[in-house]
Amino acid sequence: MHGEAWKLHVAAPPVDGKANEAILRFIAEITGVAKAGVRILSGLTGTTKIVEVDGIDFAGLQRAILESHGPGPNTRSTSPRES
Repeated sequence: MHGEAWKLHVAAPPVDGKANEAILRFIAEITGVAKAGVRILSGLTGTTKIVEVDGIDFAGLQRAILESHGPGPNTRSTSPRES
């Protein structure tokens, strides 16, 4: 998180829309939405973008991004085991 936004790094260069395509592909993949259902609403040529994902709200997108990185470092239960 970067403030109230997500900061993504993509390997694709920001040339000929390749970085934008990588962002759209990534978001479609982690949300399970078809790529046609992910749009950049503003920021096509800038570094700050606003995206819209069909059927996904902000909380759902946050969850998908977090889950795309796998479980957190402390996923084990801290409660004592019963014998």
